[in-house]
Amino acid sequence: MEFETLLLEVSGNVATVTINRPEKLNALNAQVLDDLDACFTALGKNDEVRAVVLTGAGEKAFVAGADITQFKQLDADTAASFARRGQDVFNRIEQLGKPVIAAINGFALGGGCEIAIACHIRIASSNARLGQPEVGLGLMCGYGGTQRLPRIVGLGNALELLTTGAHVTAERAHQMGLVNQVVEPGEALTAATKMAVGIARQAPMGVRLSLEAALATDARLTEGLALEASLFGKTFETEDLVEGVSAFLERRKPDFKGR
Repeated sequence: MEFETLLLEVSGNVATVTINRPEKLNALNAQVLDDLDACFTALGKNDEVRAVVLTGAGEKAFVAGADITQFKQLDADTAASFARRGQDVFNRIEQLGKPVIAAINGFALGGGCEIAIACHIRIASSNARLGQPEVGLGLMCGYGGTQRLPRIVGLGNALELLTTGAHVTAERAHQMGLVNQVVEPGEALTAATKMAVGIARQAPMGVRLSLEAALATDARLTEGLALEASLFGKTFETEDLVEGVSAFLERRKPDFKGR
């Protein structure tokens, strides 16, 4: 299969999916989401594939976030739909029935952090930086961050990331439990592939059922995601959103007014 924004390679029982927009730091836009949806749908139906590695092209970024240039075209309703679309795609990754390992090289910010936590396991290069900087744009998470982060790192650590907008180092992310393993720069893909190969040697049914059981520990995720999408949409009714996005695109500091 060929995709406009992805590279797909299958070797043995392991598939490697690379988000291939290095000139945009692999930022997520509508085409990337469509390609991810189609790609993971196909991988879910391919019985030969037993594990998947997801990464970003180049060493600067896994995924630097959503493509902010899209945001000026959104209002509250279209922004909520935008959030639900991303949530649906990330849910497909999480519910694939096969382990998905994120190989995090460079920045994993905003939607990039959210797609990483939709994966089941995360391996980061020591020079990676992770975070949810949406509040600095007058925004909030829309692709599952408010729901998945507390489940992975605990409420206190999640709130630190969600409200400060801070970028954390790979080592700090490891301490939080946000990443499973930290490796030398340039080694994340190699380490993730090695793990995927090991997983692919295990009994596929046992792996699938283990994922299903573990992911069923909190059945309220769907309700939480719906609330998140609705609140994300509301940020598009605020002046702070206009200011935050404008400041980002104009490469200046925002002047938020709280309205």
